[in-house]
Amino acid sequence: MIPLQKLEALSARFREIEDLFCRPEIATDSQRFTKLSCERAELAEVVDAFEQHRSLSRQLEEDREALDDPELRDLALEEIPEIEAELEALEERIQRLLLPKDPNDERNTLLEIRGGAGGEEAALFAADLFRMYTRFAERQGWKMEVLTLSEASAGGIKEVVALITGQGVYAKLRFEGGVHRVQRVPATESQGRIHTSAATVAVLPEAAEGDVQIDEKDLQITKTGAGGPGGQAVNTTNSAINLKHIPTGIVVRSEEQRSQHQNLARAMQILRAKLLEQAEREQADAIGAERRSMVGSGDRSEKIRTYNYPQNRVTDHRIQLTLHCLDRVMSGELDELVVALRGHHQAALLEAQADS
Repeated sequence: MIPLQKLEALSARFREIEDLFCRPEIATDSQRFTKLSCERAELAEVVDAFEQHRSLSRQLEEDREALDDPELRDLALEEIPEIEAELEALEERIQRLLLPKDPNDERNTLLEIRGGAGGEEAALFAADLFRMYTRFAERQGWKMEVLTLSEASAGGIKEVVALITGQGVYAKLRFEGGVHRVQRVPATESQGRIHTSAATVAVLPEAAEGDVQIDEKDLQITKTGAGGPGGQAVNTTNSAINLKHIPTGIVVRSEEQRSQHQNLARAMQILRAKLLEQAEREQADAIGAERRSMVGSGDRSEKIRTYNYPQNRVTDHRIQLTLHCLDRVMSGELDELVVALRGHHQAALLEAQADS
């Protein structure tokens, strides 16, 4: 069953917003207009689904009444099962739309990728993952800005942190955090043997200054020169910043900007996101049921996905989904994975809601 009273209230609010848009004082108040536009966009999908539900319910009622009419009975008997199936699917969709939204879903997002076990091949795989997410971001119309980059030899990446801005970034990338494993024959392998290596991914919602309180006395700031592949110096102005948060031991480095002031600002931006993630993780750990309802913890020690190049296969271990289109996935076509992971997460939340 769907909560009719709540849906009626949402529909009434949607109509109220539509009426407000017709008022001159709203059209000239950009701040209020923008706020109402966002609220309308959030309501539109569930209100539309509710209207479809009401229309189908009326049609179902008419068909049931038509069972008493000999001329219409056969047609009604044919339509009723179809309408009932549509209503069932629509009710499930409405339940999903009514699930409480994660407050971070619309936040900009910090994407951090590190080469893991596997040496040079792991660094190359980290670079491949970064290209994959860059292409996915382009397909979504998002903007990506590299905040810090540590390159390895042969075009690999030791570590990269990028800021991704756009609509629904965190909502779509939130389940990408964890260990990504690759199985393939390295270019340097003369015997054709398949090697296994890994890279870790962290997805962090961008934190505003007010979200996290950082005491200056808890910071250890070191100014150094920037480094290129293999430790090669690429910047002689000592503009790079190493920032350590003493209470947590979190260390952040920024060297992509041209001045120490800019690199410090970027390092603080990354540190705030890491501290926000840590606080939210601790809160989630304290709520066992909510934690178990997640597709995955997002912990970078959790193996979430395997990319098998010889078989052109990608497998997400959390939802037991295997796709034989690795080439398309690596070119940024992540939509099928993203949709499946979000759907699994929503189904788990619905199940937890029903059990509570």
